[in-house]
Amino acid sequence: MNLNFYKYHGCGNDFVLVDNRSEIFNKGNIALLSKLCNRHFGIGADGVILIENDSEQDFKMIYFNADGSQTFCGNGARCAVSFAQHLKIIKNKTNFMAVDGAHFAEIKNGVVSLKMGDVTNIEIQENAIFLNTGTQHHVELVTDLAKHDVFKEGKKIRDTYKDPGSNVNFVQQINESTFRVRTYEKGVENETLACGTGVTAVAIAMHKVKKTNSSCISLPVEGGILEVSFIEKEGVYTSVFLTGPAAFVYKGKIEV
Repeated sequence: MNLNFYKYHGCGNDFVLVDNRSEIFNKGNIALLSKLCNRHFGIGADGVILIENDSEQDFKMIYFNADGSQTFCGNGARCAVSFAQHLKIIKNKTNFMAVDGAHFAEIKNGVVSLKMGDVTNIEIQENAIFLNTGTQHHVELVTDLAKHDVFKEGKKIRDTYKDPGSNVNFVQQINESTFRVRTYEKGVENETLACGTGVTAVAIAMHKVKKTNSSCISLPVEGGILEVSFIEKEGVYTSVFLTGPAAFVYKGKIEV
């Protein structure tokens, strides 16, 4: 069987997207998911995204990490919105379903602004902040991010959290409203060029520990720049938006 696919990326965080409204994709085939993501023997991606029908929202996004595990992915969701527009499922605005619930998004000139879930529980640790922005995130400030061993240190920290573990974000403050971020992602088990839920966690964490008073944060990552805005009241973060580009790379067919 030949599988039609599309390749997208959000600041270098790349995905294989499949129109699965006719339910042709075998979601239980972990080996297939891993093959598609393999950069030597498959297409190459950080994850696989399926677009399916939903009874209440415009569409359903199902996201798989490269190891077959399911979670929410911010950059993946933004790419899914762009793909849904390409498929003419939506125009410029949408409400869609993901593993963590319904999301709103708007797309203008290739830039997707995605509404994330509210954040209420933030755990301030001795040297880090831990919170959930659709998936679990460890946020840690460092002094020389460019030289930091993200893979080695990220893997070590990731394994200290109970199953399913945690993504690990290393952060360096640039100015009042700018924080550079590098992320080790569980499921991918490597550093990625960008992580949408990760930069969201960083923006909220830095505001929580008063490293910034800004409610609109610029977050340079290895693959570009993302922006996070929010409203904070009495420690609760609402109207959280993740904004950045979602770019089509190419489409093709692969035998599966």
